[in-house]
Parts: sequence; C-alpha cells; structure tokens
Amino acid sequence: MLRIFKQYYPVRNAFFVVGEGLFIFLSVIIASWLLIGHGFFLEDHALLLKTLLISVVCQLFLYYNDLYDLNVTDTYQELFIRLLQALGASAIFLAIVYFFFPACIIGRGVFIVSICFVITFIVLWRVGYTHVLNRGLFDQKIVLLGSGELAMNIAKEISDSRDCGYRIAAVVNGKGPDEQCLSSVSARICKNGYDGLCKEARDLNINKIVVAIEERRTGFPIRQLLQCRVDGIEVIEGTSFYEMLTGKLIVEKINPSWLIFSEGFRKSWMRRVIKRIGDLLLSIIILALLAPVLIVVAILIKLDSKGPVFFSQERVGENRKPYMVHKFRSMVQDAEKQSGPVWAQSNDSRVTRIGKFIRKWRIDEFPQLFNVIKGEMSFVGPRPEREFFVEELEEAIPYYGERFSVKPGVTGWAQVNYPYGASVEDAKEKLNYDLFYIKNMSIFMDMMVVMRTVKTVLFGEGAR
Repeated sequence: MLRIFKQYYPVRNAFFVVGEGLFIFLSVIIASWLLIGHGFFLEDHALLLKTLLISVVCQLFLYYNDLYDLNVTDTYQELFIRLLQALGASAIFLAIVYFFFPACIIGRGVFIVSICFVITFIVLWRVGYTHVLNRGLFDQKIVLLGSGELAMNIAKEISDSRDCGYRIAAVVNGKGPDEQCLSSVSARICKNGYDGLCKEARDLNINKIVVAIEERRTGFPIRQLLQCRVDGIEVIEGTSFYEMLTGKLIVEKINPSWLIFSEGFRKSWMRRVIKRIGDLLLSIIILALLAPVLIVVAILIKLDSKGPVFFSQERVGENRKPYMVHKFRSMVQDAEKQSGPVWAQSNDSRVTRIGKFIRKWRIDEFPQLFNVIKGEMSFVGPRPEREFFVEELEEAIPYYGERFSVKPGVTGWAQVNYPYGASVEDAKEKLNYDLFYIKNMSIFMDMMVVMRTVKTVLFGEGAR
C-alpha cells in the first residue's frame, strides 16, 4: 500500500494511473513523430515540454470527469461517453492556451491524431485493468476478526469498492453462542473460535489481520495475536484500518485512548505559518480573478429580491471563539423570523431564484474569503457551525467539540466527500471526515481538497 496525502492506496491503483498517463504521453509522441517526422523527443526539448503539457491537461480532465472513479465508469458505454467529454474539454482548454500562448502549439493536427491513439490505448488499458479487478488479481488478502458493526462496516467498504486492494480471505469470531459469521462476506473461511489462527493465516498466505472485536473484556485472543505478530503477520486495529481504507474515522467506535496514542494531530508553528500564507495568497488571488463575477452576482441579488446583498451570521470558530461569517444572501430576508434556526433542506422554499443558482455553483460561499483574510477562517477546514446547533450536536455526537481545535474552512475534507448536511446523522458523518482531516492535516492534503473543491464547484455537486 502507498501512503499519499495521509491516505493509503493500493500499489495497483498507482500503477494504473501512472500507466494511463504514460499511454497519453506516448500517444502524443507517436502522433508528433508521424506528422513532424523526426526524433524530436531526443533533439527538441521544447517539443517534449509541449507533449508533456498535452498529457497533463488530458489526464487532469480525465480526473475531473470521474474517469478514475471506477464506481462511476462501471460500463464501457459510460467510459466512452466520459472519455469523449474529457478529451473535448481538453481540446477547448488547450485551444485557449494556444490562443494566448501560440508558442505552445506542438504542430498542426497533432492533437487530433493524438486523440485517436489516446482513445485506443485508454480503452485497451481499461479493459485490461477491469479484468484484473474482476479476478481480484494483486488484492491483499486479510483475516477479519469480529462480527459486530465495525466488522460489518469494514466488510461493506471492501465489497462496495472494486479497487480498494483488499479481499477478506477469512472471518473469525469468538466462541460466544450469539456470535455468527458475517453473512454478507464471501470469505473462504468463516469460523468461530481463535484456535489455530496463526496457522490458518500462514496457510492462506495472509500478512495482515484486522481486529474489529468490539467486546474485548472477555475472550480477546491476546496469545494468538501475539504469536501472529511475532511470526511477522501485521496486526492492525479495526478503527485504524477503517480510517486508512475510507479516509474518515468512525466516532461511535473510537475511544479516547485510541485518539491519544494514534499517529497524527501535529500542529507545529511552521505548518501554521505555511498554512496561513497559503490562505492569504489563495484568497487574494481568487477574489482578484473573480471580482467582475462577484460584482454581477451582487447586482443580481439586489434586483431579484428585497434585502441586503450580503448575509452575516454568528458562527463558532477556533477555540470556540465566535465570529461573523459573511456570504451572499441566497434566501429571502429574515428567512428564520417565523421558524427560528433550522437546517437547510433540499428545495427550500426560502431560497430565492438567484439563490438557487449561486448555491448550486457555491458562489454564495466566496465572501467568506474576507473572513479568511481577517484570520477568522482558513481556506480548508471543518465547516463553520452556529452555536444553536453546536450545543445540540455536542450532546448527540461524541468528540464533536474536537473540531474547534482548528479554524473552520471555506471548504474542507468533509465538504468534498459528503453532500450538504441537514440532520444530526449528516453532522455525525461529516465529523468522521473532519476528525480525519484534523488528525492528518498537511499542506499537501489541503492541495488535494482544493483540487476536489474545484471539481465540486465546476459540476455543482452536493448543493442545497
């Protein structure tokens, strides 16, 4: 497994992405060689950089068209449609680049010929990779200990994700009369009792045991797990495995000792300074580039309905310090005068006509960049919440107060992984992602969140 931006990915997945990028690069190389007719890749470094530009742009648009989400492109028809969309968007983007920077043009007709090779290579590459996934080739086999909710969650994540890189080879429970093997897991072995655990693991060529036993006061296999560990088999706690498998925690299953002794939660002064500089630069650049759009939006809001252009509301910030958050007003004036504080709902009748548009494309969030400049928020962090809901959520959700150890963000790991929350259950699920971010936060992880936020804004996902 590879650890990238604090998440674990199968080596097979990295090979798939890198290999596809190489095929795109080779497609442009071949097309250029056919049309230009000399060994430019050895002689002309400028042409090599132009080829690299096309490759990077194409692969970037493959990502933004969900072509690396194999649950989306699960049919060849969907793959082909999204592939054409991605390459078409790449052509438009490159045309804009070539208009402003004519020196970047690689040669007449090279891109069109490259497209033919790209489609051929990518489809063949995807067919081969699908064959690998369907047969479970290179999957890492694990033994799963337990039969409770945590074990079921782990089993579900593995079964639902075709490319997670794991396969459950055996499920082992304790000897309790009420314990049963997980019926939803298609494992080679499903048994009660821990006797012979290490021998069976070696016979199955297992090098990882996941311990998802929730009741540990009685019947915990200390001797067997110690023997497995001494024999060189990795033993990993279930909540830690779930974290690296999904990119989130599970607050109902973790205990204070796990949070205390687990890796992460590093907040050095250097990281804080770099994050602050990044917040300022990104906020100022975005506000400068989008100033004309934001002015037009402000005028449309004023023309569409009565009330101020901006909506300000008190939120709870870092260390529980209250501050006023600023957004474009997307609802009618005094929307909560009759109802009081309530969760925003889908198709909310209080949302104005312009409000529906700016919510869909997240334009209403941009004035929060002024809060970032003032230092009240960060560009990436947990979503800011109101004191009214904080009191309710802290009573209902364990560890909810830990999210106030960092500044709230305009966007965040929870926002790009989970749709807009409108209930306590939604807040609990988003906290799972927020705690993962707080535990593993880094500059590189912030960069990943920003990239995924661009994708969310471009396609208007998850808005209410």
